[in-house]
Amino acid sequence: MENQKVILSTGKRCTASGEWEIEGRISTSIYVSKGEMMPAYCGKNVKWILVRKG
Repeated sequence: MENQKVILSTGKRCTASGEWEIEGRISTSIYVSKGEMMPAYCGKNVKWILVRKG
């Protein structure tokens, strides 16, 4: 079975603790804990992709 990407938008509750990166050309990563709200980036709503659980 292939792993599916976990993608969450700004304002959604985090479903898995770990390192998240912004989808697209911007290369920024952050650590978000399960249950926290996914943040905006520079005041803009973005989509975050889970790159490493932890």
